[in-house]
Amino acid sequence: MAGSGEPAGLHGSVLDRLGVLITSGELAPGLVLRIEELESRFGVSRSVVREAIRVLESMGMVSSRRRVGVTVAPRERWNLFDPRIIGWRLDGAGRGEQLRSLNELRRGVEPVAAALAARRATPEQCGVLTGAVMQMAVHGRSGDLEAYLEADTAFHRTLLEASGNEMLGALGDVVAAVLAGRTHHHLMPPRPEPQAIRWHAEVAQAVQAGDAAEAERAMRDIVAEATRALSAGGQD
Repeated sequence: MAGSGEPAGLHGSVLDRLGVLITSGELAPGLVLRIEELESRFGVSRSVVREAIRVLESMGMVSSRRRVGVTVAPRERWNLFDPRIIGWRLDGAGRGEQLRSLNELRRGVEPVAAALAARRATPEQCGVLTGAVMQMAVHGRSGDLEAYLEADTAFHRTLLEASGNEMLGALGDVVAAVLAGRTHHHLMPPRPEPQAIRWHAEVAQAVQAGDAAEAERAMRDIVAEATRALSAGGQD
């Protein structure tokens, strides 16, 4: 925790800065981090640096060994599903690679979740899906992308939960990170495509009707549209 007299958010700021440096490769795998150097670099106390390092270690991004110190870990050891790591990668030079990877995951997961939701969704979940689509339509017309993102995120989180599969439901934060990345990195049109909203409506209707094949088909259309938008975005 931050020492006395230090802002409460200081540790989080240092954590974010270190996270971006590691995910971008500026702090390369195998590099040994010196606590004293980090104190000087960020202008914070040792306790703040140690807390940030502790969190990074819990995420698999660094390892600590006696007489060696804190070493940056290779990517294959990171918890790549951690929303913070996803966010840091989206903030760095590898944004395009991260978005492509996430979108490929969506292609393999969300159509399956939609089909399962058509069999397992509760009436309450069907209501949330329908309400989210209505909000997407309203905010899509007005061009309020933040409000649209909130509704879109609620739709996809609910769909994953409605699959009745706890592993799929646990991917809600991952899909939310994809949607937020498109919006916050200007990969969305000024006004969302009406056809994309219609596909969301078709998923909601198919889930409510118990039509697994139609729910899966419409969700494939949604993810395919996101893939096309990503390809056209020209990210690095």
